[in-house]
Amino acid sequence: MFSVASLLALLAFSITGSPVEVRNSPITLPMTRRLPFSNVTDILRHDRARVAALMEYSTHGRRGTNVPLTNMESNYIVSVQIGYPPITYNLVVDTYSAITWVGAGTTYSSRSGVDLEKHVAVNYHFGSFLGTIFQDTLTLTNGLTVDWMQIGVASTSRGFNCDGVLGIGPTVSSLGTLINAPGGTISSVTDYLFQQGAILRPIVGIFFQPIVKDTVTYGELYFGGAVPDMDIGIIHYTGVIPTPSSSLNWGIQQSITYGPIELMPLTVGVVECGCTFLYIAADAYAKYRALTGGVSAANGLIQISIVQYALLMNLEFNIGSHKYNLIPSAQIWPRSLNHVVFGNSDDIFLVVRSLPTRTGTGFDFINGYVFVQRFYTVFDARKNRIGFAETSFTHTITE
Repeated sequence: MFSVASLLALLAFSITGSPVEVRNSPITLPMTRRLPFSNVTDILRHDRARVAALMEYSTHGRRGTNVPLTNMESNYIVSVQIGYPPITYNLVVDTYSAITWVGAGTTYSSRSGVDLEKHVAVNYHFGSFLGTIFQDTLTLTNGLTVDWMQIGVASTSRGFNCDGVLGIGPTVSSLGTLINAPGGTISSVTDYLFQQGAILRPIVGIFFQPIVKDTVTYGELYFGGAVPDMDIGIIHYTGVIPTPSSSLNWGIQQSITYGPIELMPLTVGVVECGCTFLYIAADAYAKYRALTGGVSAANGLIQISIVQYALLMNLEFNIGSHKYNLIPSAQIWPRSLNHVVFGNSDDIFLVVRSLPTRTGTGFDFINGYVFVQRFYTVFDARKNRIGFAETSFTHTITE
């Protein structure tokens, strides 16, 4: 590792590893999503904490010296290599923060790293990270490298069961995290790829297969857009709503209907991959439960009978100028995973949950993982918008 004083000497030599590769097509990075929780109690505890934190930020925005809230238990795992000689790190993908950092598990060790003498601290809802910013090489996939990327190296961390975080959120979300430069920011890996010419557009797409039988589900990150041969429909975009936390949360407007019946008028909420379930305002939830005929089960979920499941109608999300349907199969917890929610193998539980507030508060829904796994989702921080497209799994029956 090098200090800032060694930087000029270092620049006189070539850094081992190829410079960033200029590509016209998007970059694909394999990704997995894990269910690290042993039971529904842990899942709901995680979701409740995440919901409370999101609502706090959407109501009040950033307070004082608080750092951006991010989802450290997002459980979207990617493998990258950093430094020379390259070391592989398994990082959680964070769509809300920009800082990429390592050291929670595997120790950072690199002969090509330059200590920038910038101290960084991030307090997550489930943990924290304190460390120093280094400049080093990040290798994503197929030898594609990003040189001179600013990467956090943890001196201490708490609450992580991986090696760190890959930040793909808006660069502005890092504001306030640098201890000795509170007005400074750290660019996301997306912005680095764009600035160095690796991608044509600074956007990130997320694609997942729905959870079926395994606790590991495979997906992909797409830097720069959708690849030409992806089996997806047209991407329809909608603007991010300018709320106090719009730079941190992907807030959108939508209305929801159950079949032909309106559950929720046009209102504001967020798209949040880190929440497992779909959350709607309490009054809309009560209406949905009544319409489905479901009852509250001991595990906290709505339970329906096989007859009621046969009568279940689509949930239609009206976002911008387009409609997105969650078919009945997409509204139920995978029965092959019923043991996780303390259910019998033939029980049927719905994945719609209630927020603690009624419609009209300005935070009326969370389109969680159960929504995102059915639609290719694009986060475009530069144009302040989010897009959705149908995939080959949108209408797949997975039970």
